[in-house]
Amino acid sequence: MQYTIENQDLKLTVDTHGAEMVELIHKVTGEQMLWTAGEAWNRHAPMLFPHTGRLKDHTYTVDGKQYTSNQHGFVRDLEHTVVEKSAESITFEVTANEFTRTRFPFEFIFRTTYTLMGNTVRHAVEVVNAGDKEMRFGFGYHPGFLCPFDSSHTTEDYELRFDIPQTPVEQKTPGGLCGETCVYMENSDVIQVTDQLFQSDSICLTQLTAKTLSLVEKGTGRKVEVSIEGFPCVLVWSASTPKLQFVCIEPWHSLPDRVDASGKWEDKPCAAALKAGESWSTHLDMTFVR
Repeated sequence: MQYTIENQDLKLTVDTHGAEMVELIHKVTGEQMLWTAGEAWNRHAPMLFPHTGRLKDHTYTVDGKQYTSNQHGFVRDLEHTVVEKSAESITFEVTANEFTRTRFPFEFIFRTTYTLMGNTVRHAVEVVNAGDKEMRFGFGYHPGFLCPFDSSHTTEDYELRFDIPQTPVEQKTPGGLCGETCVYMENSDVIQVTDQLFQSDSICLTQLTAKTLSLVEKGTGRKVEVSIEGFPCVLVWSASTPKLQFVCIEPWHSLPDRVDASGKWEDKPCAAALKAGESWSTHLDMTFVR
């Protein structure tokens, strides 16, 4: 089922399947902001939990028992329940169940709140350890934005722009697993968008100091500005197609497994390790300038 919230600037539709944004309309211009889940990629803006990216051999062990998990975990594929709604805000919740326990042996509550603030969507997430043992997990955002913004522009009209110059370290991800690292660029605030930018899959950047990363239409000032402050890594990605159709800006609180990962869940770097009853929260602001 889909629910809609709106204010004077934006109209947002969210599906209970995955609590995923599926449509975002700029009301003044009538423009669609989100990728429309076409043939190139069948999602819009999934959430990644209880891990981000791939696991080595798609498995991990907890207390000596092996579990299997697909890329990015399972919360994006669960049915969520609306627990609160107003004109400009909506909150969803999903809890551990028989299905999740076969893939993640922990009791949890996962809450998602979308709030409209002018031309900004704030996407807040809270994770609660509802069990009686420590719970480690990863989490990441994965919103996709239409690019080009309209048919009168081409891929080369866009750039990814940090608010201050950066010298980020790129985590190479052969086969979806973290491997070698290298300096991606030196003291620059711009990554030029091209149709070939993502031919080798995503670009995983760490050691960032910027507060925002924006997808900017050069010459017009139109942009999507994404808050990245406090996130250990940020990925940019799109499907490898002849012509670019969208760009994902993905702030993550954890990384995929390393190529030499032990496979033990307790060894995996995580977003948080919660004791029984503890909670963890984060949020992402996405501002749409048109």
